[in-house]
Amino acid sequence: MISGIDAVAFDIDGTLYPNSALYRRMIPFFLTNVRFMLAFGEVRREIRRWQEAHPGEAHEDFFTWQASLMAGRLGGPVEAMKTTIRERIYEGWQPVFAKVRPFPHIHACFTAFRDAGLKLGILSDFLPSQKGSVWGVAPLCDVVMGSEETGALKPSPVPFLALADALGVSPDRMLYVGNSVSSDVQGASAVGMKTACVVHPLALAAGYRIPGADISFSSYRKLTRNVLK
Repeated sequence: MISGIDAVAFDIDGTLYPNSALYRRMIPFFLTNVRFMLAFGEVRREIRRWQEAHPGEAHEDFFTWQASLMAGRLGGPVEAMKTTIRERIYEGWQPVFAKVRPFPHIHACFTAFRDAGLKLGILSDFLPSQKGSVWGVAPLCDVVMGSEETGALKPSPVPFLALADALGVSPDRMLYVGNSVSSDVQGASAVGMKTACVVHPLALAAGYRIPGADISFSSYRKLTRNVLK
């Protein structure tokens, strides 16, 4: 087993499934909600800029804050915008995720880690409930949380530290698995976690490794072997 870890936690989007599997199914939604989604993307960037300027700080009611920023761009009452975001994104995307297939062998990977005595967690920048049972792996986890529930988005240290606290594990005894260098690798590394990052098989075969990540992997069978070797 990779030395010095008691828990493994995972991002969801782009980590447990390929982003391409989602994007092609989201085309009709984006085409009919262009203005809304452009505003939402800018709001998420503004939130991260605020976090960079206020490291370690969080908003007690993230969802109201997010809605207020959206209302500032699109107009209308904050509470109405909060409802719209929930209906269009958090709930509205659920049927889409029901059609997305995850990467092969994720269930076997989670099971192997759990059987090895490791605690398991999920930390995503969107509410995990948006993905139902997260392709059957959520029930295997000790903690399943969305960063928004902690008041901050990755790569803020707030959600990573909240995850470690909920798991009852010191951050330096954790491995965090993601697909984003900035949000996942750099965010988790900044609080002392070890990191693993998904890489396209062709890039990995060509010798590419994610800068700063302890493990670069292209399949969940390989991740399982790398962690439990």
